[in-house]
Amino acid sequence: MTALRNNPIDVQIDYSDKYVLLIDSSGNMRATIYYMLRELGITNVKAITINDKVIPLIAQNDFDVILLGHNASDSVTGIQILEEARYRGYIKPSAAWVCMTSDSSQEVILHAIDSHPDDLISKPFSIEELKYRLDHIMRRKLALRPVDLAIESGARYQALQICEALIDRQHPEYAHLQKVRGTLLLDLGEYERARELLDGIYWESRDKEAGLYLCRAYIGLDDLAAAEQLLQELITDHPLLIAAYDLLAEVHEQMGDLIQARETLKEATTRAPLGIPRQMELGRVAVQTQELDLAKGAYRRSISLGKQSCYHSAEPYLKLANLRRMDVKTSDKVTREQIEHEIDGLLVSARKKFSSDRAAEVRAFLIRSQLAEDLGENSEKERFLRDAKLVNRELENPLDIDRELLVMSGEALPVLEKSQQVPDSKQREAKAKQLNPDMSDKANRLGIKHYLSGKIGLAIKSFGAAVDFDFNNHSAVLNLAQLFLETARDDKERREGRLKMVDRYLNLVERVSLRPELNNKKLLLKRYRAMPLDELPPSSLGPLLK
Repeated sequence: MTALRNNPIDVQIDYSDKYVLLIDSSGNMRATIYYMLRELGITNVKAITINDKVIPLIAQNDFDVILLGHNASDSVTGIQILEEARYRGYIKPSAAWVCMTSDSSQEVILHAIDSHPDDLISKPFSIEELKYRLDHIMRRKLALRPVDLAIESGARYQALQICEALIDRQHPEYAHLQKVRGTLLLDLGEYERARELLDGIYWESRDKEAGLYLCRAYIGLDDLAAAEQLLQELITDHPLLIAAYDLLAEVHEQMGDLIQARETLKEATTRAPLGIPRQMELGRVAVQTQELDLAKGAYRRSISLGKQSCYHSAEPYLKLANLRRMDVKTSDKVTREQIEHEIDGLLVSARKKFSSDRAAEVRAFLIRSQLAEDLGENSEKERFLRDAKLVNRELENPLDIDRELLVMSGEALPVLEKSQQVPDSKQREAKAKQLNPDMSDKANRLGIKHYLSGKIGLAIKSFGAAVDFDFNNHSAVLNLAQLFLETARDDKERREGRLKMVDRYLNLVERVSLRPELNNKKLLLKRYRAMPLDELPPSSLGPLLK
């Protein structure tokens, strides 16, 4: 993550208009860094400790720089804040994220890298070091700002067009711009174009990041052998490039070699043990290869790591409970009673900690049903199965009960869906026509029609399509903000997620010059957003914008 010291670009960065968020649990460290920033000419600094207001503050403001301190002794660490911000989509490409850590151990550094900050810096550091790091990042951010803003708005095809317009070997960030172009081609499913571009970049520079992107292009083109060979080379050259292990495990699984996928994940979690998604993947593949003790360890580790993590979920509790269920048949009476007690504790914990997760409730009933079958209690088995089906019918997206039972059996399952499919010509054509104001207006009008008919779900989909066709359709953006605010008011179970969408869409128009009627609508929605939900009007929050 350390920037190259021989950067030839001597552009002076003006920090006088930059908005900086400084987060650190140590008051002394905050004060020290605060005065460093003032010395660099940064006057607009908000300095706070780590608390439950950090994430909402990041979501609701457009900071230019976020300096995030990590102290291992904190109950919620800086890296967990970074991880959650990335998980929730609050890390904007145009903002500079610097993780400042007092713990430079390998596992902490690798865990931080998983969330892709712009830079890592070890505490304590000098003002010269801080200035050097910030200057390097801000030069890049300023050079790529038009591209980053388009990406933030969801207009990836337009971002690609801007990227290609900027491509010039004299551009100060030419090499980085080429890699960004490659990632946009990958995101748009243009795998052959991405391969051609990234192939030249990687073999000319041997840049490990470009190598990873090239592997993604190979996977998209279903050239798994080429991806496997290159990933092995990357791991040999860069043993701590954990993302390469993750991708290699995915390739091995797609090739049908689950044992090799398991061993690759095992190596990755040995080197970088703090990532919950990686531990969960290891557990899943270990179950399918009948390495049940390895899987149990991975799920226990996930539960332990998840106490303050955004990845805290019912899944590892349920997975571990199901694995313990598999031990029942081969256990004596005393051990069986102990296992049953452990299973009960895991399922109760899952229900208490994640009471709003109805899908987890279905899976818990299925585990109890399977346990009853293992113990020969057929009436109990049928009762729990009925309970599972009753709750499942209430889900917005019901589970496939038969598939869930197959997963619980521990049998190896085929890879039913690839994470990325090569788009057909119609899909590519649709993406190429992403910027289409006429279609955007039509989708917006259709959304209003659905809304007036009481079809809120269809209305949200139509407004979303309007924004996809033209991210500058601010009427559709504000309509989405209103609908998500209304549904947050009316749906307590999904309130948190809906409010995040409100904030996201209001942020998109925060710094945009709007027509008077649109600006009035934005101000009204912001006023409503600041109110307690139970004080909002019980019906429509206003007419939608055409």
